[in-house]
Amino acid sequence: MENTVVIGAQWGDEGKAKITDLLAEKADLIIRYQGGCNAGHTVVADGKTFKFHLIPSGILYKGKICFIGAGTVIYPEVLNEEIENLKKENIDLSGLKISPLATITMPYHIDLDGASEAGAKNKIGTTKKGIGPTYTDKISRHGIKVQDLFDKEGLSHKLDEILSLKNKELKEIYGLKTYSKEEITDICKKYAEILRPYVCNDWQKIYHDALKENKTILFEGAQGVMLDVDWGTYPYVTSSNPVAGGACTGSGFGPSVIKEIIGVSKAYITRVGEGPFATELTDETGDKIRNIGAEFGTTTGRPRRCGWFDAVVAKYGVLVSGLTSMAVTKLDVFDTFDEIKICTAYKDTRDGSVSEYYPTNVNIHKYLEPVYETHKGWKSDISRAKTYDELPENAKKYLARLEELMGVKISIISVGPGREQTIFVK
Repeated sequence: MENTVVIGAQWGDEGKAKITDLLAEKADLIIRYQGGCNAGHTVVADGKTFKFHLIPSGILYKGKICFIGAGTVIYPEVLNEEIENLKKENIDLSGLKISPLATITMPYHIDLDGASEAGAKNKIGTTKKGIGPTYTDKISRHGIKVQDLFDKEGLSHKLDEILSLKNKELKEIYGLKTYSKEEITDICKKYAEILRPYVCNDWQKIYHDALKENKTILFEGAQGVMLDVDWGTYPYVTSSNPVAGGACTGSGFGPSVIKEIIGVSKAYITRVGEGPFATELTDETGDKIRNIGAEFGTTTGRPRRCGWFDAVVAKYGVLVSGLTSMAVTKLDVFDTFDEIKICTAYKDTRDGSVSEYYPTNVNIHKYLEPVYETHKGWKSDISRAKTYDELPENAKKYLARLEELMGVKISIISVGPGREQTIFVK
């Protein structure tokens, strides 16, 4: 395996963790490059289910370096809970490393996230985990980095400036509780102790050695292309860059290091939160997909919005992330379906025009209708299939049509949650 980026090619929740987990077995260094604890990754290994929010999925393999990169935002309370749960399962955490340049989510970020969402006329559907406000502070240069937690003097100066702004925002805009410098300093001390065993100050040496020794690097993204803050359905997006380009800015490795970019799509499509969703099914079919596919959020438990596969979205994801192949997950969810639909284009009800390209202006999506083509189902259990040839003919036809519409080959097919329920296509 060459250096590879794994990204969500839809609105997140595509099954990236399973694909990352499988590829991590052949990687030496696994880097989570963006997002925060608003992302939920589920891996089923050896009959056990592991839920990840910040730690790279590759932690389940011994001898791997699992790096939480500078592009992530870390809420130490959640990370600590995740660490303790893995310890209970006797998972080796010696390979876990945290970039000193990652940004810390503070309690006031969570307060502000909840208050701003509650007071918004047009809700985004945020998880209220403080991710947006953390990234806002990062970009406005008022963020607290991991390395700041261990710099008493520098942190003190930062807090003087930050708290004067944050307390004004908390009190005067939202009528919320303010924080004293002593209170936040104590919280920072607590966070420092949680993170101390894992902070990697010699990350440059590790990176140089990885390149010099030709080690394999796996870049793990969170969320999906359509939630990218620049390329997604803005403003109904996350606050970071899940697209493949974000792997470079969030990890610290340049683009010349990356050789493969694997997108992950479900055989259908889902979305959590608000925003346009052309193929959404609000009928019995949508309920059937949700129930068979267990489409409930890992982080929030919220039921996911479900719909038919959208090839317009897929083609857009291939373009803006430069995908070299696609992994298709949850194909087995369609085992009992008589018919399966694929959206191939959008029709504008205002003038009847049809487009195969994704319209980035979310304000016009209320005028758009999906153009569907219908495929026959395979009406058989594919969960035990080990090779592409073992799949039913109609399943092969469905996948071949997806390849044609997306403009990229399918390299991996998932037919169940287990590691062994995976077909690697030559």
